[in-house]
Order: sequence, then C-alpha cells, then structure tokens
Amino acid sequence: MPYSARRVVCINALMTLDIAIVLIILGISLILFISEVIRMDLVALLVLGALALTGLVNAEQAFAGFSNGAVITVWAMFILSEGLTRTGIADIIGRQVMRLGGTREIAMILIIMVTAAVLSAFMNNIGVAALMLPVVVDVARRTRIPASRLLMPLAYSTLLGGLMTLIGTPPNLLISESLARYSYEPFALFDFTPIGGAVMAIGVIFVALFGRLLLPRHIAEHGKLVSQRSLRRQYKLHERTFMMRVPTHSILVGKTLAESRIGASTGLIVLALMRQGRSEPLPTRQTVLRSGDGILVQGRVDQFRELRRWSDLVIEREAPVLKSMVAAKIAYAEVTISDTSPLVGELVRHAAFRSRFDVAVIGLRRRNQYRLTNFAYVPLRKGERVLVEGEIEAIEQLEKFADFSDVEVLTDDSLNAQYRTDERLFVVRLPKESELAGATLEKSRLADVFDFRVVAIFRDGELRVMPRGAEVLVGGDLLLLEGQPSDLDVLRGLQEFEIETEVPPNLGAFESERLTLMDATLDPRSSLAGRTVGELNFRERYGIELAGIWREGETVGADLAEERLQIGDALLLLGPRERLQLLSTDTDFLILTPLGQEPPDTRRAPLAALIMSAVVISVMMGKAPISIAAVVGGSVMVLTGCLNMEQAYRAIDWRAIFLIAGMLPLGTAMAETGAATYLAGQVMALLGDAGPWPVIMGLYVLTAMATMIIPTAALVVLMSPIVLSAMADMGLQPYTAMMAIAMAASASFTSPISHPANILVMGPGGYRFIDYLKVGVPLTIVVFIAVMALLPILWPLQAV
Repeated sequence: MPYSARRVVCINALMTLDIAIVLIILGISLILFISEVIRMDLVALLVLGALALTGLVNAEQAFAGFSNGAVITVWAMFILSEGLTRTGIADIIGRQVMRLGGTREIAMILIIMVTAAVLSAFMNNIGVAALMLPVVVDVARRTRIPASRLLMPLAYSTLLGGLMTLIGTPPNLLISESLARYSYEPFALFDFTPIGGAVMAIGVIFVALFGRLLLPRHIAEHGKLVSQRSLRRQYKLHERTFMMRVPTHSILVGKTLAESRIGASTGLIVLALMRQGRSEPLPTRQTVLRSGDGILVQGRVDQFRELRRWSDLVIEREAPVLKSMVAAKIAYAEVTISDTSPLVGELVRHAAFRSRFDVAVIGLRRRNQYRLTNFAYVPLRKGERVLVEGEIEAIEQLEKFADFSDVEVLTDDSLNAQYRTDERLFVVRLPKESELAGATLEKSRLADVFDFRVVAIFRDGELRVMPRGAEVLVGGDLLLLEGQPSDLDVLRGLQEFEIETEVPPNLGAFESERLTLMDATLDPRSSLAGRTVGELNFRERYGIELAGIWREGETVGADLAEERLQIGDALLLLGPRERLQLLSTDTDFLILTPLGQEPPDTRRAPLAALIMSAVVISVMMGKAPISIAAVVGGSVMVLTGCLNMEQAYRAIDWRAIFLIAGMLPLGTAMAETGAATYLAGQVMALLGDAGPWPVIMGLYVLTAMATMIIPTAALVVLMSPIVLSAMADMGLQPYTAMMAIAMAASASFTSPISHPANILVMGPGGYRFIDYLKVGVPLTIVVFIAVMALLPILWPLQAV
C-alpha cells in the first residue's frame, strides 16, 4: 500500500504529544551533531534509545536499522572497495590514467576528476580519495603543478562520482531504501546514472575551467633535494633549529640523553649528535654525552631558556620542621580504578585527578612495584592501583567516588617501606632575585619533565599545602618538592649548555641518507585521530619523530606534545629512511612523499575486478538484491585472498554504520507519529501555493545547506519521510523529489566538515576553511541549477 494511503490525516491529542516528543529528540540530536560535544555515532545510539524508552518505536523497530538492506550494503561496499584497493587495481587505473594528463593544469584536473569520479561510482568515495591522494601529490611534484590546485578537485570529484550509481554513496542507498520501506518501487542500480552523470560532467568542467582559478596557488618545488628543503621551509623548521654545546666540565658528561632529559624537558627533538667532526642522526636515548658534543635540536629556544630558570633553586639540606608541619596535613592513599570508571583508558595526565578528586597522582603500582617517573602519558587500566597524595580531608573523601573500587590509606611505615618518602621529599629555596619570582606553578614544566610536585609552599610564616597551578611564586619562598633531588643537578647541567642559534643550513643532518623528512597524513579510518602526540610517543613506537603539523594552511604550535591529531592534518615525519619506508604498510597513515615504497601486489587485481563486475551484473540482471550481491561479493573477496578478515573488519567505517542504523528509527518515528506530515505541512504552508517545483527546490536547498552541519547519512534519514509526506499531500509520485534530495545530500562541497573526503585533503593541500567556501559555494549553485534543469527532462513529475 503506498505511503499516501497510510499517512496521518487527523492528529488527535495523543499524537500531538508524540509529535512534540519526536521533534524534541530531533532538535536535541541536531544540536549535538552541530556542537560535536558527543561523537555522532553515539548521538545516533542515544536517539535510538530515547525513541524506544518513550515508546515511539518498539524493540523490533528500534534495532531494524542494523538489518536494514541499505546499512548492509554500505558495510559490504566498504569491503569490496578495500579489496579493489588491496589488490592494486584502483592504483593501476589511477596511475595509468594520470600519465595521460601531461603537464597542463586544466588537462590534469580533468583527468584526475574523471578518474576519481568513475572509481567513486563503484567504490566508497572516501576510499577513492585516500587511494588517489598520494598519486595526485606525486603528480603535482613531478609536473610542478601546485598540489593545492589538484587536491580539492580530487575531493569534489569523488562526491560528484558518487551521484552516478545506487552504490556510489550511502545517501543514494538510503533514499532508495526509504522508497521501498513505504511500498514504492526503489531506485535501480543505474537509475541515478543519467542525471548523476550529467551533473558530474558539468561539475568537472566548471571546476577545471573556472573553479581552479579560485583555488590557492602554493609554490611547487621539483626534485628530491629541493623537496626536502621545501618541506623544512613549509613547516618552518629552519626557524626552530639550533645547536647546543656540552661544556668540558659539565655535570651531564657521562650521562645518557635520556638521563639529561633534553627532549622531555623542553619538547625539543634531538636531530643529531655532532662529535669530532662526525654526525650521528637521531641518536638513541642511551647515547652517552661527552664534553664538547654538539647536539642539533629542533624546537623553541625560548622554551629551553624558560626551563633553565629553575636551576636557581637552592636545596636546603636541613628542614625537618617544615617536613613535619606538612606531614601533619598531607596523607597518601592507594586507589584502585573500578572497571566501570570513565578514567579507564584516559592518560594519567588527562585524568584530572586534581580537579576531580582534589588529589595528585604521584605513582602507579604495577607488578608490586611503584612507577614514580614518566607516567604522564600512561593510560589507566581497569584495576589499576594509583598512588595519590592530598590533604587529609580530600583523602578521606575518596571512598565516596564510584571511580574507585578500593581506597587504602597508607601508614607512615608502609610509605617508607614501599615509596621511600623520606628520600623523595626535599626542601628548596627560591632566591630573592630569581627570575622565577612572579611566575606561576602552572607555567613551569617541573611536573612534566622531572616529575617534581610542589607539595607545599612556606612563605612569611604561612604554610600553603598542595598549592594550585595558579599559585604565583615569590622570592624567598621555601618549596617542599617531591621527586629525585639528583634531578636538580641535571637541571643545572642544562643551564651550562651553550646555545648556538645560527646553524649553517648545509649542516648535513637533514641531507643525510640516514635522516629523511617525509610528508604524510592520517588515513580517514586511523586509530590515531584524537590522540595527543605525547601519548603516541612517535620515537618509541615508530623509531621516528613528528617534526611538525600543518593544519588549515599554517603550522600549529611548537609544543606538539599537547596537540591532538586530526583527520586532514599534514604530518612532517623525521627519521631514518628505512623506518619511514615501513610506514607505507601502516594502515594509520597515507604517505605523501615517495621514498621508494614497493608497489602493491597486483596478482589478484583481475580477480578482484571480476568479483566487482559480477556484483554489478547480478544486480543489473535482477538476479539478486544489491545487499545480497554486495555481501556475497565481499565474502568471495576474502575467500579468494584479495584481503583477509582483519582487513575487511578494519575497512568498514563502523561509525557510519552505527550512525545510519541508529538514526533510521527516528525516520520511522517521524512517519508513524505524524511528525513528518507536520513538518511537510510547514513546508507546504510556506511554498505549496507556488506549485510542486518551488517545493522541490526548497527541499533541495534545505538539504544542501544542512550538509554543512549534519552528517549526510543522518540528513537523508530525516528528510526522506518529510519529502514523501509533502509529495503525497500534492498527489504526486515521490521519485522526482527523492532524486533531488539524493543529489543535494551528496553535493557536500561548501565546508571541510561536510564530508570526510574534504577533510582528508585539507592538510596536504594547505587549505583554509575559506578556500572551501570560495570554490564550494559556486559549485553548489552550478550543481543546483543543473539538477533543476535536468529533473523535468529525466524525472518528470507524475501524479499518484
């Protein structure tokens, strides 16, 4: 029975309440999508739960999204796309076609866009963008065409290509599924091709002829050596590279780089060690310093000088009275992290024990031993035993928090036996004329670097226990510190270092075959997104250093340890060539600087192409629904070794799957409660008198504008019942309007956050937000005009 026969005509009081609840849930979800306070897949699951708990949908309807044909097809297409990528068939097509472009910018843009668009018609468009990104960057380098002139056209072409087939993009599948759900004939595989292909061609021509003129033109360099220099210039490494010299009688002579805390203390990257005229790139942390050594480092020299001011501190050898005064107010406890605590998985540094519980973390207990240093970037585990200190009142309150399954207050005897309190507490005096006077504790790096904690400050006869970070230091203060007294000697040793800010540009460390720069970006499905650089510890994990981040057209702050990586960041990686080459097989990265990586194994490429062709042909001939054909095709891909199951699971963007499955019940609730009819009535009241085409135009514009703030899959789920209700009110078949909504939802050109493909090219292309508006808005208008001109011809209005 068609939707028009089942739509709600009269709405009684109960239905009005249901509509209000649906609209409230809709409004809250939109606010959460826009604000990004909660990740979008979690928002979708919360929407699902809210609808079920309020009785707007039953349990079967709430979870129907996970068995929905469109959702199944989406995840199956992720696997098929990954199979084509893993076997190298897409890479073969891309690189072969790129050779036809020559060196002319217009021709190259046309070739790139048409190639990516055709691939996106049958592959996941994010996967196509990720696959083509290194290829296009390499082409830009060889042809000396700025990458900024090619990468945004690449992203836009994947979106335009997705318009051409049912499987080209999730919104097309969801639109077709909505038609089937309300007893209309769904769109076939190539129903989108006439209008989608025409719009794609118009969009490509517009970008190649006019849109490219609005793109920024960053100067392209040529050749390997120049490329390395251009990378240093782009990330401003030459402005932040300097030499430190170890004096002859330094107290750090004989200590390792790790013991000297050079890198940890200042956020500096040790690039090379210069000794007796020879250079050792990226020395290990166990390298022993000798007198006269030159240490080439990259970072901010002012940060290093800031730290050296702490060497003014003078150790007070005898201060038993102060220690006893503090001991009367301070207590220690060992807390156990509960299994359900939100602290699980958080880094110690970010767990905010001080603001949450008014205590400070001073150690972790693992394998019956305390870890007292270098634990800031250690993630907390279930059942983790954490040593904390605080005022007695704060320690007594810990048992009230559900975050801890056990709290054990430690006695003096157990403290001395396990923690050696007496050895770790010492008193220092801040000289009257110290440069630290007037500075706050928060700005110091003592806790980060040497794991010093200021337990108390004695000033003018007053004792201040557990001072906050905003506490201002005053000359003459007595500070009770917790840590290793010997670390103060290391601090003084750093003060002795001689700084040479003028470093010859041809020093050789960057030019060495053993030390190479490489440009990369995060894969759209990277597990590293959202994590801090300090947490990831590139040196320990990969044997390389992250030397810089390029984001929104400029380098980010020099204190990289606190920066959270984002999809779209361009990353400058520094390390031995062989280590950097290993990243080409790491699924978290897309490599933009070629270092002679091996090409993909293409022996199964014909087989992958045959499987994909079989999927398409079986759907065209009506032998199987698209969901069944896609699942069988993905399974055969795994069975024949085109990819393995682990790669198949990783290929699926589970965030998108949960987003779609969680939002589908909202579409059901909107239809069954009459909320869709109500919203359609508002549209009709505004535009209905002007006729059906203004209504379709209004729905198109609303959808296109909403793509800037709402995930397209969720947007289509919300718009479909409204469109169906509006067309039913006018007595028209919904196909024309639904096709218009599909085109509008996939034309996400106006913002980097409109689509992951746009974000992906942002860092490598050096784009800013305004660049997307400059090109995206005109392209959106062109696509709108093209769709509105073609719809009456290809999809004319028909009465019910």
